[in-house]
Amino acid sequence: MRIPFDHEAVRFTGRWAVCGDSVAATAPGAYLEAAFQGTMAVLHFDMTYSAQPFPHVWIGVDGGALSETPLDRYLRISAEDSGNHVVQVIYKGTVEMHHRWRHPLVGKIAFQGLEADAPGTLEPDTRSMIEFVGDSITEGVLVDPDYRPYADEQMNRPYQDDVTAGYAWLTAQALGMRPIMMGYGAVGSTKSGCGGVPKAAEAYPYCFENAPFSHSAEYTVVNHGTNDRAAGTEVFRREYRNLLEVILRQNPGTRLAVMVPFCGAFKEEIRETASAVSHSAGRDILVIDTTGWLSPEPLHPLRDGHRMAAERLVPLLREGFGL
Repeated sequence: MRIPFDHEAVRFTGRWAVCGDSVAATAPGAYLEAAFQGTMAVLHFDMTYSAQPFPHVWIGVDGGALSETPLDRYLRISAEDSGNHVVQVIYKGTVEMHHRWRHPLVGKIAFQGLEADAPGTLEPDTRSMIEFVGDSITEGVLVDPDYRPYADEQMNRPYQDDVTAGYAWLTAQALGMRPIMMGYGAVGSTKSGCGGVPKAAEAYPYCFENAPFSHSAEYTVVNHGTNDRAAGTEVFRREYRNLLEVILRQNPGTRLAVMVPFCGAFKEEIRETASAVSHSAGRDILVIDTTGWLSPEPLHPLRDGHRMAAERLVPLLREGFGL
């Protein structure tokens, strides 16, 4: 039988929005879980306008090991018995330059539903939500730079990028929380980025163009500034403040933390702006100083660099948020 994407046996975490006959996400780290009964299920994806190389996803069944595969119109899942099974699909990475904001969407994962003998049962997920708002580093770009099947470097990104290896995803795992990921390459507080994504404050209220996102994250962590280094100090202060104010308006119940970028950009400006917004909004904002955490090269940390950053970030968030 066909199980639609809006069935209670399907759950989405991250920035998803209904898009035609599917539910779509363009920010890596978005993931879905689908429960089914039987020994086989076929997942259906809308690949209209998708371009090679297709986005890569991680797929796991019943909490087992994850396998990486390019996205395709049909992905078949085989199970050993006919009981209740849960498949998880995580948007791992894509070509940064593929359109991910304005329609038609190219760099997307768009789930239409699945075929199986019957829908299964999903256990409730009562974990707190934590949202990470950042750029290519938050997106997990170039954690595996040695994988280069294409001459054009941008085309290699699905093989080289992995949001689940990034500091943000690892931090959410260590805290036992569900991650909402918003990382787009080249985006900053002051500038738009790859794939047509607008600057951070303009993008924050949306999954993609004309697709509002309703926030419910108990915690939000901002890591912006790396891509703003060409902007003047006052421009950065203004735009960074705007971003923090948009986040607090859009997600009024969240506890907010801001990170000094790993490259050290705008350290004092971030601290002072967070203090000003905290005072005007009557809300505590935690400032995380990452000075000295990572080597300045490479700009995009490798897997070990992300792991080391997460190991430093986790205890600071635990202490700062009282977790």
